[in-house]
Amino acid sequence: MAAANHSPSSPYSCAKDSGPVIPTTSLVTFLERVQETAFQTYERSKFDHKDFIDLSLKFDLSTTVKAFDEISKTENGSVSTKDFEEFIGKWFKSAGEDLVYVEPMDFETEPYGFLPKVENPEVRAWALEVHGLWKKLSREVSSSVHDHPELHTLLPLPVPGMIPGSRFREVYYWDSYWVIRGLLASKMHETAKAIVTNLISLLDTYGYVLNGARAYYTNRSSQPPLLSAMVYEIYNRTGDVDLVKKALPALLKEYQFWNSEIHTMIIHDAENCNHSLNRYYAMWNKPRPEASAIDKRFASKFLNVNEKQKFYRELASTAESGWDFSTRWMRNPSEFTSLSTTTILPVDLNAFMLRMELDIAFFAKIVGDDAIAEDFLTASHTRKKAFNSVFWNENMGQWVDYWLNYGAEPKEPQTWEAQNQNQNVFASNFVPLWIDLFNSDTPLVEKVTRSLQSSGLLCAAGIATSLTNSGHQWDFPNGWAPIQHMIVEGLWRSASTEARKVARDIAERWIRANHVAYKKTGTMHEKYNVEKCGEYGAGGIYRPQVPFHLHIFLA
Repeated sequence: MAAANHSPSSPYSCAKDSGPVIPTTSLVTFLERVQETAFQTYERSKFDHKDFIDLSLKFDLSTTVKAFDEISKTENGSVSTKDFEEFIGKWFKSAGEDLVYVEPMDFETEPYGFLPKVENPEVRAWALEVHGLWKKLSREVSSSVHDHPELHTLLPLPVPGMIPGSRFREVYYWDSYWVIRGLLASKMHETAKAIVTNLISLLDTYGYVLNGARAYYTNRSSQPPLLSAMVYEIYNRTGDVDLVKKALPALLKEYQFWNSEIHTMIIHDAENCNHSLNRYYAMWNKPRPEASAIDKRFASKFLNVNEKQKFYRELASTAESGWDFSTRWMRNPSEFTSLSTTTILPVDLNAFMLRMELDIAFFAKIVGDDAIAEDFLTASHTRKKAFNSVFWNENMGQWVDYWLNYGAEPKEPQTWEAQNQNQNVFASNFVPLWIDLFNSDTPLVEKVTRSLQSSGLLCAAGIATSLTNSGHQWDFPNGWAPIQHMIVEGLWRSASTEARKVARDIAERWIRANHVAYKKTGTMHEKYNVEKCGEYGAGGIYRPQVPFHLHIFLA
């Protein structure tokens, strides 16, 4: 691939059941002990593991560890609720205190030109209420994080930004794309640019955009790569060439990361062509610190250390996908410990990589670097061919994930086999519609639209994530706004009257469900039950979160 000239070899290596793992910080290691004690002290229903890994120290670590070791504990390691809560109150600041409220720099109560096509008075009033939530989600990192980073798991960021809300107190990667789309609809261009600035700072510091702005993500994984799409949307709205110039070197670095050996596999197709495609693969084989106590319980069924490490890597890799968790990643849909995300070439990840290649080519043209533009345009067309050869299933009229042969090495091409296509229906099978190279092909769009209509995913309140009701939050009957948005936008951008009609119908169902739920609860939710209009979703290992302003079609 010509674009490889701009992607030097990565320092990472890959073995079958092990791989690059960078040691965690001493603070994170200690907080995992605190989290384990909380797990044993409280009833599980009253326990959120993340709260304890997000605590900030009031005093230095060694003094705090000494005090913790002196708490009276039972044989199983638990302490009384009274003693534990007294210890937490004395030695820690509450989770979230390391972020402070800041007035958004460009917020207006009713921006000029806000949603001009929305005429219904009730819907318009609701949209303005949701717009007002930006003031509740605006944060900057406290001075203590900058001055004493050793006391915090929160990472210092250069400028204020927006957080998703509730337990997600820090910046998250792929969520930020939809935050930015909402901010642009709210005419908050400078705040949108600030989010990109923070993500670029993470990329420059760590070599990739972290899953989130916490110390426990620095040695593990990224999330679906949408930074180029964020820059594109801002440029498309503002024409800010300086932002493009600032972002392009960072995007080239991110492209290198995603094309490092651990993230790529080669598929040899029936026409004797090799295709280099991407997978999720976390640089981690231990419990995820933010869910350490729970991960250890799941891993307890494995007696072999190597099996535990492999399972932990699969957990972290699934978190990297953003779809945590779903039967999509399981060899056995009824067994959570059969997660095998690293042995899957995901349709949506490769669609995001295609989008990145197209965006980089576009940005390079803007700044006058025709060589990079040509290389990445060639790379995008090469990947489009791979979609046709590896992911496309003609009988289904969908693009489907591809299972890798177990134990395969990245450098060894695997021969494409039809039986390795995952023919289960997931909403991700339709995400390529979001890419203009696909939605500009009208006959293809109409075939995929008919497939979507007959798939079973379309429900009363939107698109279900899968057809399997597993209890996991990225399965039926839950619907998530990013999925609705990408599919709807892809259908709407096409020239097909049929596809555009379906897009409008899905959008209206989703917005209606959001509106009904908002009237009942007074807030936005991260996921919704698409079987029942106005009910938010369930499942997963944490309680449904609010306010999640990003998850609405403000754009």
